Amino acid sequence: MVDVGGKKVTRRTAHAVVVVHFPPELAALIEDGDIVTAKGSLFQVAILAGIMGAKKTSELIPLCHPIPLEDCRVEIEAKPAADGGADLHVHCRAATSARTGVEMEALTGASVAALALYDMGKAVSHGIVVQQLRLLEKTGGKQDYRAE
Repeated sequence: MVDVGGKKVTRRTAHAVVVVHFPPELAALIEDGDIVTAKGSLFQVAILAGIMGAKKTSELIPLCHPIPLEDCRVEIEAKPAADGGADLHVHCRAATSARTGVEMEALTGASVAALALYDMGKAVSHGIVVQQLRLLEKTGGKQDYRAE
C-alpha cells in the first residue's frame, strides 16, 4: 500500500459512470423507469448492489485503502438506443473526508450496479453489454479532475 499518513484529510468526491446496453427485448420491459420481474425491481436491486460494492472496494481491489464513505448515491438513467434497445447510464457518486480519494469506490459502485443489472436481466436476454466505465469527475486531494 502507499503510505498516505502524511497527507491532509480533505473532503473528496468522485463521480463515475458506466453504460449498460439492454437489447430491444429487455428494453421493451422498462415501465415507469424500472423493470419488475419475479426477482424484484431490477433498478432498485442494482442501486443497492452499487452502494454495497462501493462500501466493499478495499476488500475487492488489492492495496486499496479502506475509507469511510460519508455519501454514496447510485442513479440509473435509461436512454433510447439506435437499435431499439436502451442504454442505461449508471452513475455512482461517492464522498468522504479522508487522506485518499474515492475514485475507486465510485468506479466499483458503478461496476457492481452494472453487473447486478446483467444478472437480473439475463433471464430475458444474454445480449446485455456493459461498456464505457469511466471517471467523470473527482475533487479533493492534489488536483481536481473533470472528464472532457
